[in-house]
Amino acid sequence: MATAGALMASEIAEQPQVLERLLTDGAAHAREVGRVVAESAPRFVLLAARGTSDHAALYAKYLLEVRLGLPAGLVSPSTYTSYQARPDLRDVLLITVSQSGGSPDLVATTAAARELGATTLAVTNAPDSELAGVAELHLDVMAGPERAVAATKSYSAELLALWMFVQSWRGNDVAAAGAVVEAAAAHVDRRAEVIEIAHRYRFTDRLLTTGRGFAYPTAREAALKLMETSYVAANAFSGADLLHGPLAMIDHEHPVVAVVPDGAGATAMVPVLDRLVERGADLLVLGGAQSVGYGTTTYRLFPLPEDLAPVADIVPLQWLALQMAVAHGFDPDAPRGLAKVTRTL
Repeated sequence: MATAGALMASEIAEQPQVLERLLTDGAAHAREVGRVVAESAPRFVLLAARGTSDHAALYAKYLLEVRLGLPAGLVSPSTYTSYQARPDLRDVLLITVSQSGGSPDLVATTAAARELGATTLAVTNAPDSELAGVAELHLDVMAGPERAVAATKSYSAELLALWMFVQSWRGNDVAAAGAVVEAAAAHVDRRAEVIEIAHRYRFTDRLLTTGRGFAYPTAREAALKLMETSYVAANAFSGADLLHGPLAMIDHEHPVVAVVPDGAGATAMVPVLDRLVERGADLLVLGGAQSVGYGTTTYRLFPLPEDLAPVADIVPLQWLALQMAVAHGFDPDAPRGLAKVTRTL
């Protein structure tokens, strides 16, 4: 009998090789796509995605606004599919992110956006998919076949592909991302450390994840992975939103997972961490030098540029989701009621 979570574990462990392949084999195409988009000079960017890929799109939103100074927003595909909205999308770039490229509503949204004047870019792990075909431009994340239901390697590959695209749009080289491959490999090798953390939290049925800036998509993806593998009720909030009403739900019995890589986001998280400590939270901090001294439990992240850190920082949280599932007696390779592709309209 196969070990519970063996498939998910193998794909988590594969990520350094996937990222290295994408940097080696995908850089030239990313440069070309970046050049084409730069020449089209969009006035703003819309992003469409579902599930895990929605968190990759949120990451791209931060990249576009911070690194390119362009306004960016997340599309509601139902406005195009259910409500038949037809806005003027001239001089707009629509980026659709989908591991499978098979979600009908994303295909329909992309097709409609192209008809409405947008430049369309699909970011998928399936170059022969319907979504890749309907979009004007395509980026292959080169993650290879992903058989586990819980997406892991395709998520980090989406992040890196989007970073490479934005760097190329800016006219910059992507060589700096080599450090993220090394960091991902180091996180893969720290599974035993995460097993100890999972053992501490194995009895919880509810937790909260939080982060700010580039780390916020990581917090959201971590919550999704925990929900879909171990069925823990995991709520994700930005640090800023947490200081409003949700702070009332914090107590010492339910863990808070804070993602705090060094950078501007970590600086913004300091008052959040202070408040969590004041409330006696059982606090797991995944952070760098700026968060030393916080946390009931800590996991030290590797120093990376803040905009690249999410590519590697998700790895220990993927391990945590897997190990929490196993600790609860579940098999994350066979989650209840889930399939690899969710077909929405």
